[in-house]
Amino acid sequence: MIPLTDLDREVYKRQIQLPGFGEAAQEKLRNSSALVSRVGGLGGPVSLYLAMAGIGKVVLAHGGELTPSNMNRMILMKFDHIGKPRADVMKDQFARLAPNTEVVIIPDHANDEKALEWVSQVDIVCDCSPAFEERFALNKACVQLGKPMVEAAMYGMEGTLTTFVPGETPCLQCLVPEKPTWWRPLGFPVLGAVSASLGCLAALEAIKLLTGYGQTLKGKMLAYDADEMEFMKFPVTRRADCPVCGGR
Repeated sequence: MIPLTDLDREVYKRQIQLPGFGEAAQEKLRNSSALVSRVGGLGGPVSLYLAMAGIGKVVLAHGGELTPSNMNRMILMKFDHIGKPRADVMKDQFARLAPNTEVVIIPDHANDEKALEWVSQVDIVCDCSPAFEERFALNKACVQLGKPMVEAAMYGMEGTLTTFVPGETPCLQCLVPEKPTWWRPLGFPVLGAVSASLGCLAALEAIKLLTGYGQTLKGKMLAYDADEMEFMKFPVTRRADCPVCGGR
């Protein structure tokens, strides 16, 4: 267990002052780790705000090369890096804003084998991928290893957020048994502020899970329409015939 330093107490003073948070929650966060799968419009804010809140380690998985169309929402990227691997530029912001957080970069995307390896190294997973194949792989690994997963997804002006905890809640494939036929991971509409707002909510959810602070979205889904500024929350349930968690 790594104890808080005097500098930690000063840097995180405002959140330590939250009733029910205190140094105990801050120390839990300091000794926690998270995997963020894809660090684009959703995962970028998730990972950055986890680090700025004082998490000990973030593992960032994102392959491919930066494109001009990424730049309306990917806050960790830089215009002069277009055409180059996204992974090469990720550490800059963390070094500037959260130098005490260990940052591990994986220039790749999840599949069944890789997800098992990556998830085994962390306490929690934040699933922010636009590809259902990756989401399903991470979900399966989390169920198998007993790790919680914060699930954030958005399309256009709409977003959804929930938390899966193996043995307590449904898993992703209880809610989405298979990849929707209409879904296309490339070219979907997105306003950067919508994905960023959802990313901040997902980071908050992960912090609460890691520290035990406040109420989480276990067994519930938050949905919002940013066009109408309407929010709603509804229960989600397990499927007995789920191929991933149904027999557990």
